[in-house]
Amino acid sequence: MNSDIIKQGVDRAPHRSLLKALGLTDREIKNPFIGVVSSFTEMVPGHMHLRQVAEAVKAGIRANGGTPFEFSTVAVCDGLAMGHVGMHFSLASRELIADSIEVMAKAHQLDALVLIPSCDKVVPGMMMAAMRLNLPAIVVSGGPMLPGHFEGKPVTLSTVFEAVGQVHAGKKDEEWLYDLESKACPTCGSCAGMFTANSMNCLTEALGLALPGNGTIPAVYSERLILAKETGYQVMELLRKNIRPRDIVTKTSLKNGVALDMALGCSTNTILHLPAIANEGDIDWDLRNVNEVSATTPQICKLAPAGDNVLADLNEAGGVSAVLKQLLDNGFIDGTPMTVSGVSQAERLKNYKVQNAEVIHPMDHPYSVQGGLKVLFGNLAPEGAVIKQGALDNQEMVFEGTAKVFNGEVPAAEAIRNREIKAGDVVVIRYEGPKGGPGMREMLGPTATLAGMGLDASVALITDGRFSGASRGLSIGHCSPEAALGGEIALLKTGDKIRIDLKEGRLNWVASDEERKMRREQYEQNPLPLENLNPELRAGYLGRYSEYVQSASRGASFRRTT
Repeated sequence: MNSDIIKQGVDRAPHRSLLKALGLTDREIKNPFIGVVSSFTEMVPGHMHLRQVAEAVKAGIRANGGTPFEFSTVAVCDGLAMGHVGMHFSLASRELIADSIEVMAKAHQLDALVLIPSCDKVVPGMMMAAMRLNLPAIVVSGGPMLPGHFEGKPVTLSTVFEAVGQVHAGKKDEEWLYDLESKACPTCGSCAGMFTANSMNCLTEALGLALPGNGTIPAVYSERLILAKETGYQVMELLRKNIRPRDIVTKTSLKNGVALDMALGCSTNTILHLPAIANEGDIDWDLRNVNEVSATTPQICKLAPAGDNVLADLNEAGGVSAVLKQLLDNGFIDGTPMTVSGVSQAERLKNYKVQNAEVIHPMDHPYSVQGGLKVLFGNLAPEGAVIKQGALDNQEMVFEGTAKVFNGEVPAAEAIRNREIKAGDVVVIRYEGPKGGPGMREMLGPTATLAGMGLDASVALITDGRFSGASRGLSIGHCSPEAALGGEIALLKTGDKIRIDLKEGRLNWVASDEERKMRREQYEQNPLPLENLNPELRAGYLGRYSEYVQSASRGASFRRTT
């Protein structure tokens, strides 16, 4: 065991003395040391209950012969960070989370890990750490929030964001908005729809890194604590059998993850996180893998914000396992990869079935014959850009419009609120990529305001930044290369023509070769200096982040130093 390095032999008497200062008995010191990584914080509703989840995990570890040690990571609430300078730190926190877990696990020679995330960037950050360290590891999240109810309908956080647009459009008043905001988020947990946090927690099951139920059991159910205890117990089995994350997460299981992603209609942010997880495991991964799977995998669930159902509904309908079983039975996933259950994916899915065909549609009656996400390529995105096509009514749409170009989210949001954006416009928000932002801000505000104004089907939005999992409409993010790296998006001017062809998967600036060449020459003669982009954010952590971060097409992961 790794921990033997700090607790065995005469020379380790000082180390044992410190362990006894923690109140550990000789028996506990002899047991395997298991890191319990909780992202508890009093600031984030998805994480406010994680102390209780961690206690349940530790009980499971002790019941199966381990000694748990709890420690924490940072956790950013994307909802609270949205629409201001705080959002620059959200994606950037993912790397910090992975690094902090590596530091603790290596410094104290832990034998295995239980990872307890909940919200957006914490889930992939913890999985990245698991792949990097390759210690026996298992994930159990805090679980999704229950929906609120308002005016006889289920509501979520995205309902509130879109309601802001209704107020700005004069359709509703502030008193109505206050009543809605007071009802929308009634419990702890990650926000109730298929937003980024819940998308990634569902994908942990498809990748094999979590026990069944992790993605959907509501945060406030006692069943979540039972799952946590079983997770703590199971990590000891993984340690004894020497089953490690890189035995579980392979190119095959990543494709299984993409298939689930497409079937559920998950957040566009998963397209950032899967490459980053693959990168940590030295797995060759290309965005074209997404389209390969998406083209053949039907979308059989339509959860908020694309539909009316929420994660609690999916849980009652059989959960992620029921969806995976349908995909397996119809040849859309491979059942051979190992899972943290100690058996193959096919073996652990054998007894699951759909409990509600209104929530999980049968394969012969999907919402769409293609998956929920699509990667677009073209002269504006030679390395790719992503759209949540599952949230569109017409997935074969061709949209050609006039660009209105903004250097950053703030002026674009102001223009939308001031009703300067009209049907047929293509709002271009640039210099919001991983390096340019820095931090690739998530922009739910502009998309939600457009939706609230009723413009989400008649106005397109293109950015080298990213969108919330709560976004819907003709919103295209992750445009790569980003403007700060000289991507074509940096050459655009207001009035240019943009063509989006969803059927062909193309995103193009409609201009002659001569015009594009001239714009390129003009840009290279007078590029926008990176230090002029949010200079107040170029110091401290974000400055270091900007130096090391790669393109969105590479998951916005750091350059490897070796």
